[in-house]
Parts: sequence; structure tokens; C-alpha cells
Amino acid sequence: MSYQPSAADVKALRQQTGAGMMDCKSALVEAEGDADKAQEILRVKMGNKVGKLAGRETSEGTVQAYVHATGKVGVLVQVECNTDFVAKNDDFVAFAKDLALHIAASPQTKYVTEDEIPQEDRDREARVFEEMAADKPENIRPRIVEGQLKKWYGEVVLLHQEHVNADKHDGKTIEQLRSDLSSKTGENVVIKRFVRFAVGE
Repeated sequence: MSYQPSAADVKALRQQTGAGMMDCKSALVEAEGDADKAQEILRVKMGNKVGKLAGRETSEGTVQAYVHATGKVGVLVQVECNTDFVAKNDDFVAFAKDLALHIAASPQTKYVTEDEIPQEDRDREARVFEEMAADKPENIRPRIVEGQLKKWYGEVVLLHQEHVNADKHDGKTIEQLRSDLSSKTGENVVIKRFVRFAVGE
């Protein structure tokens, strides 16, 4: 009987190379379980496409929606991954739906990552915090401003926030949940964008 690789071996090779599941499986079969040889086979087959999953461009994913029972708040969120296989995965879809619910309940959220915050917005907030700390000793003012900025990031940046359903998610942040899903699926999970609609806003 010919060698059949385990699911764990296939997943490990996928994470190392970014190749598709069936390509990894056939490379391992051809290499009779030798992971290094399987990588060589994939490199010949895929050329310079071989690389870590986290660095791969995401071209698959899902758009999920959440509308509050009152019909006054709604959210659309786009989450991406590397393969169609994971895009249809129950855990991946559930993560996107949970994310939409969280954003619906978090009206101050404006950005996915800290990098998206415009410099003028950071400068404006820093100036406000500096004025608020003006009556404090000069040597501790920078630390106060830094602490206040960090707190503000937690209010406006999605990845910094604890999921609103803390009991279900053990108080984990959105970034921790995203990272857990990325590890579980072996793919680069990216929260691409979101939009929140609210009546009266």
C-alpha cells in the first residue's frame, strides 16, 4: 500500500509553503513522507509562489451582515483568507458573523488596525490629552498622554477591543480571536473592512 500522509503533515506543509491542500498531499506521497523533499517538489512545481501563509495575499473570504432586532443598527464586515475551502469553513463564517455583532455593539469603532488612524487624528488626540495633563508634574505628563492614547486606541481600533460577548470568548481581544482562527485554519485571516449603519447618525 502506498504511503498516505496524515492531515497534520499536510497542514504543516501548507503552513510552510502556502501550497494548496491537494498539492501538499501529492507532494508528500511522492516524497514518501519526507517533508524536506516534499518542499523541494512543491518549489519546482510552484516556483517563487512558495512562501509562508501569513505573507500570502488573501483572495478568498466572506462578507457577513448583522442587523439589530430593532432594525436601527446594521453592520457589513469583510473577512478574507487564502482559499475557498476555508472561506466556506463554519468557524471562519462564525467568526465573521460574531465580528459583525461586535461592531454593531461598538459605535466608537472606526478602524480595523492602529496603522489606519490618520496622523492628524493621533496628533489632535495627543494635544487634547496634553492639555488635560497640564496640571500634572512635567516628568509624568508624557506617560499620562501615552496611557490616554492607548485607551483611545482601545475604543476606536477593532483589533485592540475585547469582544463584547466576553463570556463566550473568555475576554479575548478581536486580534486574539483572529490569531486563534488563523492558527486553527492554517491560513492568513485578514479583517479587511467594515461599515456600520445606524439610523439617526
